[in-house]
Amino acid sequence: MTAHTNTAGTWTLGDLTVNRVGFGAMRLTGRAAFTSTGDGASRDRSIAVLRRAVELGVNHIDTAAFYFSPRLSANELINRALAPYPDDLVITTKVWPGRDPSGEWWWATPGQLRGQVEENLRQLGRDRLDVVNLRVPPSERTGSIAAHFGALADLRDAGLIRHLGVSNVTPAQLAEARGIAPVVCVQNPYGVGSPAGQRELLRLCGEQGIAFVPFFAIAGAGREAGAGATSGSTSGSGSGEPEAVLDIARDRGVTAAQVRLAWTLGQGAHVLAIPGTGDPAHLEENVAAGALVLTEDEMKRLDAIS
Repeated sequence: MTAHTNTAGTWTLGDLTVNRVGFGAMRLTGRAAFTSTGDGASRDRSIAVLRRAVELGVNHIDTAAFYFSPRLSANELINRALAPYPDDLVITTKVWPGRDPSGEWWWATPGQLRGQVEENLRQLGRDRLDVVNLRVPPSERTGSIAAHFGALADLRDAGLIRHLGVSNVTPAQLAEARGIAPVVCVQNPYGVGSPAGQRELLRLCGEQGIAFVPFFAIAGAGREAGAGATSGSTSGSGSGEPEAVLDIARDRGVTAAQVRLAWTLGQGAHVLAIPGTGDPAHLEENVAAGALVLTEDEMKRLDAIS
C-alpha cells in the first residue's frame, strides 16, 4: 500500500497549509533519545528518512531541541537533510522542557523561554520558527500557563515566532492561552482507546477551528518506548494490540499501525498525524495510511476500545 501524503487532505496552521500526514522527529535519534545511554540510530539513515518524507509529500515536521541522544540531534538532522528548506515546509517545535548535555531535564521560567526559542532557531538554521508549542509539564496540568504563554506571545510579536500552539493541556488551559494570543494547534496524547476526557478536547478544537495533533497515536501505552515490536504485524497474537485492531489489519491487508493512523485521521478534518520513525519502510507505511479510509463499522469497533 503506497500513497502520497496529500491523499489525506490538508489543514491550515494559521496561514500555513500542511498535509494532514506529517512526521514526528523524536525517533530520528534512536529509542534512547531521552537518555544518556547509547542509541541505535544512524545519521545517514535518519537524513535519508527525512529526505524521503519530503519526497512523499510531508510538509509538516514536528521536532524539539530536547530530542537528542549522545550522538544525534533531531533539529540538526533536519537542518542537514533539508536546508535550504522547501518553501512549503512547516517545522513545529516545542519549549518549556529542556535537557542539559547529560540528558537531565529542566523546566524553563518564562524569562528563559527566549533562550529555548533561540536555540531552536540556531539548530534549525532559521530566522523565525513557524510554530512553537508551549509544552506543559505534568506538574502544571491543573495550573495557570498564562505567564509562560504570554512570554511566547511577546516573542511572536518580536518576530521570532510565526504562530503559537499548546501541548499537554486541559480545556481550561487552552481557553486561558486563547485569551492571550491565537492558538493554531493543540498537541496532546490521543489514540485508539483514549479516555473520554481526551476526546472532549479533540471536539473542542474542531469547534474552534484549531488543529488537533495527537502524539503517541501509534505507540499508545508504549509512549516514548514506541509500539511493541510486533504491533505492526497483521497476524498473530501477543503483540499487545487489541483484537479489533488486528482483525481490521488482517481484513485490509495492512499493518496495525496503519489502522491506528487511519482511525486517528478519521476523527475529524482538523486532526493531523505526526507519526515518527527512523525506519524507511515504516515511513512509507505511515504515509500510505493517509489513503486508508475505514468503514463506519470499523470506526465504531475501534471507538469501543477502552
